[in-house]
Amino acid sequence: MNNVTDIFFDLDHTLWDFERNSALAFQEVFNKNKLTINLDDFLEVYIPKNHAYWKLFREDKITKEELRYRRLMEVFEDIGFKITKEKVNQLSEDYIVFLPKNNYLFDYAIPTLDYLFKKYRLHIITNGFEEVQHIKLKNAAIDNYFTTITTSEDAGVKKPHPLIFERAVKKAETCHTKSLMIGDNLEADVLGAEKFGMKAIHFASISQPTTERLSVNSLKQLSEIL
Repeated sequence: MNNVTDIFFDLDHTLWDFERNSALAFQEVFNKNKLTINLDDFLEVYIPKNHAYWKLFREDKITKEELRYRRLMEVFEDIGFKITKEKVNQLSEDYIVFLPKNNYLFDYAIPTLDYLFKKYRLHIITNGFEEVQHIKLKNAAIDNYFTTITTSEDAGVKKPHPLIFERAVKKAETCHTKSLMIGDNLEADVLGAEKFGMKAIHFASISQPTTERLSVNSLKQLSEIL
């Protein structure tokens, strides 16, 4: 890591605690729309389905609109909750509004960013939607740490496509040999970055399988490596 000058972070599931913030957003959505749904029962079905649909989205097999609609409609079908297409579309729009209003970060995110900010230039590469990711960074009060932000909509391709990494590196005015990617998704973040020629660290939760690649399960560990 001695020659690294620029560190690129994924945002959701890496710095920004997506599952916690998402759960809070759904509770607000259900309250606003007066839906009597048990949140835990809903999330038990929604979370794996959302991951599956994001994989399809990364692979360009579905559109953003299909992702937002189908992940919700299928959950309601699976839990036996009758709902109209129009109502699902309304819930989807409400969710996008409420999601960036809750901004819990993973433990040690701020101290780790403080530490790294003094030694490296920091950047974001995210497959998240353009209109939401910038709001998340600002509302979580971490936007000031990052020199550049590259989204998949900005790049025209999604991680793990090499062009998004090329776009991010060029935007940062650096090169792949001096760049490090840190992210939770082994396929999109780690393998995608390595294929492009960048170094990578896998931010792995306890529930994720271990790999032979360099990985951490707490952001605090990054200060020991970097």
